[in-house]
Amino acid sequence: MKLIVNASPREVQASTLDAALGELGFEPQATATALNGAFIPRDARAETVLNDGDRLEVLAPMQGG
Repeated sequence: MKLIVNASPREVQASTLDAALGELGFEPQATATALNGAFIPRDARAETVLNDGDRLEVLAPMQGG
C-alpha cells in the first residue's frame, strides 16, 4: 500500500502501524507517531490499521547541544 511518510511517498506491505514502522526501518521505542494528524500512542500501534493513502509522521529525538 502507498503511504505518505514524513511528506515522502513510500510503499509498504504492512497493514498495521507497528509493522510499518519496522518495515520502514524506524526504531519503534524511540519514536513518536501521528497518523493523518492524530497522535498514536506506542501501545496502540499494533492495533492501528493502515489504509492506502494514509499520512504518517514519525518523529525521533535528536541529540546535540
